[in-house]
Amino acid sequence: MAGNDLGSLLGGLLGGGQSGQGGSGGAGKILGALLGALSSGGQAGQAGQTGQTGQAGQAAQAAPSGAAGGGSNPLGGLLDLLQKSGLADQAKSWIGTGNNQPVSGAQVKDALPDDTLRKVADETGVSTDQAADRIAESLPQAVDKLTPEGQVPSGSLEDAIRTQRL
Repeated sequence: MAGNDLGSLLGGLLGGGQSGQGGSGGAGKILGALLGALSSGGQAGQAGQTGQTGQAGQAAQAAPSGAAGGGSNPLGGLLDLLQKSGLADQAKSWIGTGNNQPVSGAQVKDALPDDTLRKVADETGVSTDQAADRIAESLPQAVDKLTPEGQVPSGSLEDAIRTQRL
């Protein structure tokens, strides 16, 4: 499953192994599940959640800093979704070269479509609240590492992760 492969790569990028519930391995698994859910039909523009339908679709068309929503790199779409959901300052801080602003699990839960968060929770064996908390803990560091030049990678996310680990 692509989410597991992506989770392994993200876990390695964040300094953890390929498995495990806690630490960086768990962070990679949860982020891999999130990005996998977004790239496999759970994209926010298609989510059908009231108030969020179409926002990420519009954001992907006007994606800043070379961000590309969907396709083989769902990171741009995720960042656009977060920015449109009131987390623009936090998301920009993760991409930039300064300090990463924190985000709470409640903010992540409000920003993500319900069905996307539910899919991540199901895939990782945690509640939706736990999934949101884990995403909030690990997403700033992961985005920071994946955007060292202040730009969202334009190629596949897997290639960007492999490049960062070299």
